[in-house]
Amino acid sequence: MAAQTKPVLYGYYRSSCSWRVRIAFALKGIEYEQKPINLIKDGGQQLTDQFKAINPMQQVPAVSIDGITLSQSLAIIQYIEETRPEPRLLPADPMQRAHVRIICDIIASGIQPLQNLYVLQKIGEDKVQWAQHFINRGFQALEPVLKETAGKYCVGDEISMADICLVPQVYNADRFKVDMTQYPTIRRLNQTLVEIEAFKASHPSRQPDTPDDLRL
Repeated sequence: MAAQTKPVLYGYYRSSCSWRVRIAFALKGIEYEQKPINLIKDGGQQLTDQFKAINPMQQVPAVSIDGITLSQSLAIIQYIEETRPEPRLLPADPMQRAHVRIICDIIASGIQPLQNLYVLQKIGEDKVQWAQHFINRGFQALEPVLKETAGKYCVGDEISMADICLVPQVYNADRFKVDMTQYPTIRRLNQTLVEIEAFKASHPSRQPDTPDDLRL
């Protein structure tokens, strides 16, 4: 399905969920517009009534596409996959598809929500230790899963939604100084993926709203 106008992504440069969607757009070769939502400035632009009308959960990302507005990164990516299927982000094999979804859910449900900005603001001064704990807990589960499923990428030798979820989560682990030597499979996969142009172009250091001192 071809969109009549470019999709619009409401996101934040350092939001891992926004980054997932940017990666998917880049892999699919889809041109889109960005409308940055600063999660910190003025108490958080995501908390305004204007943005609440776009996403009632007051979170990024949200995407306006094909005349509708979608929220939740995995739902957005699956919609893109179903309407713009090439190149595919879910394997043809049902078992491999299941593995991809398991990996996505471990990250998107079991790790990322527990160390996102909203949660860490509530935790206060112990936020680094909190984030490290839950990232380590998730990676301890993810490492053996990936050891079984990985080829060149997370599941076999095709890039999938699992890879889209993995890279932003490793970026967060590095931000919180998690010891990644414990997770050799995760490290290997991430090192391969970050060299791919779609992952480079969508990186937080290269977005319209990236602060000048963080640009690469």
